[in-house]
Amino acid sequence: MADNELTFWDHLDVLRRALFRILAVWMVLAIGYFLAMPVLFDKVILAPCHNDFIFYDLLRWIGQELDLKDEFFTSEFHVKLVNINLAAPFFIHISTAFWMSVVTATPYLFYEVWRFIRPALYTNERNGVRKALSIGTVMFFFGVALGYFMVYPLTLRFLSTYQLSATIENQISLNSYIDNFMMLVLCMGLAFELPLVTWLLSLLGLVHKTMLRKYRRHAIVLIVIAAAIITPTGDPFTLSVVAIPLYLLYELSILMIRDKKEDAGE
Repeated sequence: MADNELTFWDHLDVLRRALFRILAVWMVLAIGYFLAMPVLFDKVILAPCHNDFIFYDLLRWIGQELDLKDEFFTSEFHVKLVNINLAAPFFIHISTAFWMSVVTATPYLFYEVWRFIRPALYTNERNGVRKALSIGTVMFFFGVALGYFMVYPLTLRFLSTYQLSATIENQISLNSYIDNFMMLVLCMGLAFELPLVTWLLSLLGLVHKTMLRKYRRHAIVLIVIAAAIITPTGDPFTLSVVAIPLYLLYELSILMIRDKKEDAGE
């Protein structure tokens, strides 16, 4: 292959150029988001604070259709944020623009990964790697969407209304809101990369189909624990919103990889 003709330093130079291109894309996106942030902050970032958020409308519709009287499906919801740090709005403006650029640049990041490793792959390997990176991109954005539209609003509703004592008034700071927002949404996106990570580990011979099937029950317990940590609301509905997709990802990981015995027989 032509890739074998490159020296170690040639590979480093290719990697350096790829990193510069990725940083350039991030920078351009970050500048664009920085300029548009005043609008994006009100319409996107702070949208879960308002009663007309799409997921809250969905909950009320479910309550009406099923005649559910629980406050979870009927109550209105508003959150008012406060800022106690003079410099916080400016630095949050910058950090939010940066993290949004990182999220939206994910397809280009995977594309650069593909360009870098493609010369070292045989023809029959390229299709599999290309499909894996494409699936990884789609799954990442699906996880981000699920975190933004469902998981974070549910978490926000629970934590903002939870009271340790009736004499303590909850006041949510801007820093606290943004930290939890970014962490949870990104964690959901990364969690949906489980099939891709499992596939890569299977290529290295570290996991195989039989192993994942053998420890399925253990995985279910860990998934439920992880879901409870991500959304500490305590109600079965919220827990299921996170746990069921994570379990389906685990089953998808089993389907994507081959068994150790199959590899040995080929």
